[in-house]
Amino acid sequence: MGAPGSGKGTEAKLLSEKLNIPHISTGDILRQAMAEGRELGQKVRRYVEGGGLVPDEVMIEVIGVRIREDDCRSGFILDGFPRTLAQAESLQRTLNETGCPLNLVINLETSSKILIERLSGRRVCRHCQAVFHIKNLPPRAEGVCDCCGGELYQRRDDREEIVRKRIELYRLETEKLLSYYRKESLLETVNSEKGPQETLKEILNQIKSKSKM
Repeated sequence: MGAPGSGKGTEAKLLSEKLNIPHISTGDILRQAMAEGRELGQKVRRYVEGGGLVPDEVMIEVIGVRIREDDCRSGFILDGFPRTLAQAESLQRTLNETGCPLNLVINLETSSKILIERLSGRRVCRHCQAVFHIKNLPPRAEGVCDCCGGELYQRRDDREEIVRKRIELYRLETEKLLSYYRKESLLETVNSEKGPQETLKEILNQIKSKSKM
């Protein structure tokens, strides 16, 4: 868990490599749906590009199918889901059905100032989807992807006015989940302002501590 720009995707990918379990990113799944241009993708686009949340019934269906795949039998990392209480409760029912309980919820804590800086400075390659940052990870040539030479662009939902709206929505809606998971004794909070590797070390410490209980 964590606000947009807190590092959920980065840390989930690092954890996936470290623990050898799938990283399930709802953002990637939704962007794929939009790229395919089908009816579902068009619906998703209206919510994502407007800075809103995708309806629960859509997210629940997508995630439910994914976690039942064979590569998730030994565990998985959810990135960007759940985002509402309804999603959390539905996830719990689905996990009960699959016999794979939720072990730990990591909340990545970051100031709004840093969140806005991280997201509004992000640039993505139109061709290979490589991610850069105008300050923290600039390309060798401005506007050109180091990996494939494709054009770099700013996603609509990374524009500052949309970023502020996304953070506001998160504060109003998603943070209610903190209380929910705290009551379930699953929640641990990690400061993610120090950088990816330092944050990863702290997350691994939390996982190790939880596994001893």
